[in-house]
Amino acid sequence: MDCEKESRKLQLEFKECQKLLTAIGDETRQYIMSVMIMEKCGGARVIDIAKKTHLSRPAVSHHMQILKDAGFVTARKEGTMIYYSVNADRTGIEKIKTLVNHIDELLAQD
Repeated sequence: MDCEKESRKLQLEFKECQKLLTAIGDETRQYIMSVMIMEKCGGARVIDIAKKTHLSRPAVSHHMQILKDAGFVTARKEGTMIYYSVNADRTGIEKIKTLVNHIDELLAQD
């Protein structure tokens, strides 16, 4: 095994996952994500998410923007209302799986 090559590959994988890892590392966002994943609705407004999570609207808006920037959720505007939903494109999740599998393979080697 070429340790230097594997190290560079691992660093690149971490960098590709950085935004999503940061986004899902927060306990409040984890709670919001679990609510959204379990609901699998066609979208929810900040006020609806706030009611379900018992968070303030500004707090939910802040966390939704971070989740949107990380690619976990998408936003759709209808008039003056914005609906957030879990992103159907699972590219970020697949990148995290690849990273975790790579780490597991490296740790399993003698």
